[in-house]
Amino acid sequence: MTPSWTAGTGGPRPGTVHAFDDDRGLGTVTDDEDGTSYPFHCTALTDGSRRVAVGTRVTFLAVAGHLGRMEARQLRSEG
Repeated sequence: MTPSWTAGTGGPRPGTVHAFDDDRGLGTVTDDEDGTSYPFHCTALTDGSRRVAVGTRVTFLAVAGHLGRMEARQLRSEG
């Protein structure tokens, strides 16, 4: 099933994975357009993997997550 881009705010954004902890499955992606960093969990990777390399160029959605803070979802590698 292909994820819908309409679920986020403003559509897909270009970004780069800034940090990723393999053991915890947590990372951050930095928006290439405005420099904002968004946390994400490995379940947000659309390719079904549970790991992503730091420096990977991605597109993602910025959505309201738990407790109302913004987070990245539907991360797709551009490579």
